[in-house]
Amino acid sequence: MKIRLPAKYAPILFGLLLSGLMSCIVSGIATGRVAGLGAGFAQSWMAAWIPAWMAAFATLLVVAPIVRKIVALLVYDDAPADTGTINTSSKTSEQKDT
Repeated sequence: MKIRLPAKYAPILFGLLLSGLMSCIVSGIATGRVAGLGAGFAQSWMAAWIPAWMAAFATLLVVAPIVRKIVALLVYDDAPADTGTINTSSKTSEQKDT
């Protein structure tokens, strides 16, 4: 049985998976550095990872829209806009602005 969600949940699912993987890796590294890789490492790691994941996911949900806006300010779309008409101008939009 395949479990699939509607596409409208893709951003939340992406955030859940990304925050889970990243917090797992970071908490594993931090736990290993502090407690060592000996006996009890896995238990200590999981004890650190679960609350870290909850914090990371909540933070991602709040911060992601802000980061998207910042990224939108820092990049430009170099693909021509589809206006339904043929552009006969020899200048690009960057050349027209200068």
